[in-house]
Amino acid sequence: MPGAGMMQIGELAERTELSLRTLRHYDEIGLLEPTGRSEGGFRLYTEDDYERLMLIRRMKPLGYSLEQMGDLLRALDADQAKGSVRTEAAQLLAEFLTDAEQRRAKLEKQLAAADEFIGLLGKRIRA
Repeated sequence: MPGAGMMQIGELAERTELSLRTLRHYDEIGLLEPTGRSEGGFRLYTEDDYERLMLIRRMKPLGYSLEQMGDLLRALDADQAKGSVRTEAAQLLAEFLTDAEQRRAKLEKQLAAADEFIGLLGKRIRA
C-alpha cells in the first residue's frame, strides 16, 4: 500500500489519462521519475509528480519533443535556485512562453480552417 499522499503508477495513469507504458517510458528517459518506490519496487508518485506530468501532457498538443519537455522541466527546477542559474532559467522560461504562444496561434489558425471546412461540408450535405 502506498504511503500517505503517494499513488501507484496505475492511479497516476488513470488520473492523467496516459498509459502505463508512457509513464514507464518517461521514467526510463528521466522525464518524470517517481518520487519513491514501495518495498516491492513499485513506482510511487506524489501530487507534485502529478502536476509535473500534467505540465508534460499540456505540452504535447503544442508539438514539443520529449527533449524540449525535459529542457522546460529543468528550467522550472533551476528557476527555484539562486543567482545566475535562476537568471538563465528565467530567460529560458520566457523563451518557452513566447514559443508556446506562437504554437498556440498556429493551432488556432488550423482550428479555424477545420471549422470552415466542417461548415462548408455541412452546407454541401444539407443542400
